[in-house]
Amino acid sequence: MAGAVAAIFLFVSRVRACGIQAAYQPVRAVLGRSILLGLEFLVAGDILKSLVINPSLDDLLVLAGLILVRTFLSVSLGVEINGHWPWQETAIAARAQPVARPNNRAKNNQPGGRDEG
Repeated sequence: MAGAVAAIFLFVSRVRACGIQAAYQPVRAVLGRSILLGLEFLVAGDILKSLVINPSLDDLLVLAGLILVRTFLSVSLGVEINGHWPWQETAIAARAQPVARPNNRAKNNQPGGRDEG
């Protein structure tokens, strides 16, 4: 609930400052992240309940099903928020960094720009 209230407050303040188009994406990201955090708390609560209160095989199977569904929801929300799969983070970060290229003119003393040695 706190994340939803924060998202609404952020939306109202950004709409006043930047307009509705600029306010939509950041609010969507904040709201999605707060939902993801809520899902994580629900999974942790189910794990504690199943393992501490009544640790039977049926409860563990129900817990496994709940965790699978919530994991699917978490991945889906993450893709929706970020616009890419979670395992693509490293490749995107690598593309964002500029590649250092050596100065070819300083290295190559040949008139054609090629080093033939």
